[in-house]
Amino acid sequence: MAEKKKKVAKTRAPNPAFMKAMKPSGALAKIVGNEPLPRTEITRKLWDYIKKNNLQDAANKRNINADDNLLAVFDGKRQVSMFEMTKLVNKHLS
Repeated sequence: MAEKKKKVAKTRAPNPAFMKAMKPSGALAKIVGNEPLPRTEITRKLWDYIKKNNLQDAANKRNINADDNLLAVFDGKRQVSMFEMTKLVNKHLS
């Protein structure tokens, strides 16, 4: 019998660009708070907000339906894809 080799888990170093604290705009701060946070944390808080408020489209889970707070972040669009959301959120970080 051939034994399977165990893969050694490599610890990935986080990309420093993602770990840099970014200041959210006023519109985004209504959702994630106004403290500077890394992009990863902002994305996590945004997804927590989306799930808490049931804003994922029921038919297509890749789409996010905007409520009043998200309309300002999504440039007035009622619905965006997950990928488009990332691009729009980046405009609200400095």
